[in-house]
Amino acid sequence: MPVLGVVIPTLNESRCLPGLLSDLAALALPTDIVVADGGSSDDTVAVGRAHGARVVGASRGRAPQMNAGAAEVRGEWLCFLHADVRMPERARRVLAAALGAECDAAVWRLTIDHPGGWARIMEWGAQLRDRLGGLPYGDQGLLVRRALFEAVGGFPLVPIMEDVALVRAVRAQASLTRLEAPLLVSPRRWLRQGPYRTWLRNTALLTAYAAGVSPERMARWYPAEGT
Repeated sequence: MPVLGVVIPTLNESRCLPGLLSDLAALALPTDIVVADGGSSDDTVAVGRAHGARVVGASRGRAPQMNAGAAEVRGEWLCFLHADVRMPERARRVLAAALGAECDAAVWRLTIDHPGGWARIMEWGAQLRDRLGGLPYGDQGLLVRRALFEAVGGFPLVPIMEDVALVRAVRAQASLTRLEAPLLVSPRRWLRQGPYRTWLRNTALLTAYAAGVSPERMARWYPAEGT
């Protein structure tokens, strides 16, 4: 069975990290887990090590952190996950199945871990965006063969939209499989700024990116929020 390399970018994620690492410990396949930390001031590094992950330091920012983790982690497959997601049993099952299937890259289905109706609306919007535009959220995780990841040059070193840029590059060379199981995503990002304001912000960013506005310019309008 192929080895799965898991990369988790972190910045002050000591509260969220134990849940995800516990889920990954239940995977029925060989894994190597690397926490790529961008300079946390809390106990993230200690928590990662206590749960069996290797921790590497990296320049702050999702793109440089994930590239640093990918360079360090072992495995024929790479799995990039945000620290505030959970991987339930069904999501773990489809992950194991995907490694033995004829696919090159895959994402999970977005499910926000909140009972509110707004969360279901956000999920529906994310699915519509993914199906019509072929651009899943970074919250949905990314499973990709290492050879393909390296062939497209990894994550571009841009302040935002690195996940969109990478998925575009991957889709130019291979198909992207949608795994029919959810990753549970923390609602904190939507609750922090309000769900509909967050949706408008994301829509504005995607529209600007599609129109050719550079990520550097967009970052001045909407600074990235940690990892």
